Amino acid sequence: MKKIQYLLLSMISCLLLFSGCKDKPQQDSAGNDSEQSSLPYPEWVKNAVIYEVNVRQYSPEGTFKAFDQHLDRLKDLGVDILWFMPIHPIGEKNRKGTLGSYYAVKNYKEVNPEFGTAEDFRETVKKAHDMGFKVLIDWVANHTSPDNPWVTSHSEWYQKDSLGNIIVPYDWTDTAQLDYTNDSLREAMIDAMKYWIQEFDIDGFRCDMAGLVPVDFWEKAREELDAIKPVFMLAEDEEKNELADKAFDGNYGWEMHHIFADIYKGEKNATDIVSVIQKYDSIFPANSMKLNFITNHDENSWNGTIEEKFGAGEKAFALLSYTIPGMPLIYSGQEANVKKRIEFFEKDPISWEDTSLYSFYKELNRLKHTNEALFNPPYGGAFIPVENSLPQQVISFERKGNSESIYSIINLSNKEVSPTLKEMTEGEYTMLISSQSTDNVVAEQNKEVQVTLEPWGYRVMKSKK
Repeated sequence: MKKIQYLLLSMISCLLLFSGCKDKPQQDSAGNDSEQSSLPYPEWVKNAVIYEVNVRQYSPEGTFKAFDQHLDRLKDLGVDILWFMPIHPIGEKNRKGTLGSYYAVKNYKEVNPEFGTAEDFRETVKKAHDMGFKVLIDWVANHTSPDNPWVTSHSEWYQKDSLGNIIVPYDWTDTAQLDYTNDSLREAMIDAMKYWIQEFDIDGFRCDMAGLVPVDFWEKAREELDAIKPVFMLAEDEEKNELADKAFDGNYGWEMHHIFADIYKGEKNATDIVSVIQKYDSIFPANSMKLNFITNHDENSWNGTIEEKFGAGEKAFALLSYTIPGMPLIYSGQEANVKKRIEFFEKDPISWEDTSLYSFYKELNRLKHTNEALFNPPYGGAFIPVENSLPQQVISFERKGNSESIYSIINLSNKEVSPTLKEMTEGEYTMLISSQSTDNVVAEQNKEVQVTLEPWGYRVMKSKK
């Protein structure tokens, strides 16, 4: 075993080195400080990991009851929030494939019979709550299926073209576009969302294509939902920054995900990650968090598996999704090393036989839960870049919390590298996770150390204070 000593840079002050620190007031275009929103998400979100549940593909049965058999495993894995992809009945008119898209909702107050009954889902939520999980459901507010009862009973709730035909958004031919200029539609949609909290005790919503729905609708919905119980709201959006002001606690880190993939392809480099984090911090409220991920249902089914997009770099990029600011996501089967693009409109069950990555993701979850500096905003530590001699290949940074600092050094290349870290901070460091066996680190004053990292290698360590 090779013993490696690491040199850690002394951290410059947050305001000088990193203009986007979490405690820095945002400024308007004139350079004046502006207030940041204080989003009222519940405290259980502060160090949570979210897990996306694809009920249809989770088991051969594809039911809530079959999914319940996995709750013990997911508890052991260490996930906290279960996000269920849409559980509503799927439209039959213009259906895509045999089973159709989850996102073509036929009725907002019913359960997809493919998955079981309403009572089955209620029991799943109860079991999850009893085990300490929180439960979100996917909410599709922008459109319905073309055979949703609203089409005939409230056709005025839909956008129409010059000929009076209901508009179909994009190439989503199995959907019908709703019209949010209608106040009655807004009331009905909020009523349907409240139904799932009141009748099933869910804890929040992941909102599909949230940016296509008016911001003021979401703000009103959030106000009424929180009046029932404090909820967590996640927007599938990264374009409408104002969604984060009052309505949503977090949104998608799409840009970061694409940079991860482009780095693996050799089209971007580690400096781009730092730039994006700085941009996020400059435009979003301090309490707003990003959803960090290396896959999800859309990416897996349409754009490629983790193996296709990240290859041997999977662990390095997964680790990044846990150690940069934001909430990490695990998609169904990610922990089971799924190597296929899971069918979207057909039955295609996940195999759970491969356990080679299970302990890795379990360790990442433990890392997230037990280190305050890695907690979700605003509880976690500021992101402070640490200079190294190979900034394009290696990302090195500190997450500085109130009582601890976590240092990450990650090789984002397929070659062994030996970056130099300068201006050492003297002290002793405990290794938290590493891609190879290594001893704890002692940094000595006024010395430089060359760190050797294998391809896609990483070290995460905690300072002892």
